Amino acid sequence: MFARIALISFFAVPFISTAVLAQDSSGANFKLPAACEQAAQMGGKMPDMNSMMQGMQNMGGQMTDATKGYMQAMAGMHPPMMQGAMAQDPDVAFNCSMIAHHQGAIAMARVELQYGKDDQAKKMAQKTIDEQSKEVDEMTKWVEEHAKK
Repeated sequence: MFARIALISFFAVPFISTAVLAQDSSGANFKLPAACEQAAQMGGKMPDMNSMMQGMQNMGGQMTDATKGYMQAMAGMHPPMMQGAMAQDPDVAFNCSMIAHHQGAIAMARVELQYGKDDQAKKMAQKTIDEQSKEVDEMTKWVEEHAKK
């Protein structure tokens, strides 16, 4: 239970630049599909994480309720996800980070269900909630059994 509470908490972890986060240990760059990049460009240039978090507070009136919901979900997900990755045991780090990541995906899916209009997108959101909720439970149980106390 402690693992679940700790992962849900909002940890004060310094943000890493998005350029660093976009590379894995081999130096390969991760890239969004072109359609995602194009959709993001419609909303303007993507700021780095620190700028985004600071700007989010100042942009309240300029964002739709859906955008605010997605931003809040991501803001809540990133610190515990990074904190989970700090575990020295790579298996624990993976599971702890993925618990937070899945919780963020679930939160974003709930935003889609609340504000989305497309039935197929809403179906995918519900599927995300159903599947990732089960995985959060499985990973939490694993962490509780395997993490050194």
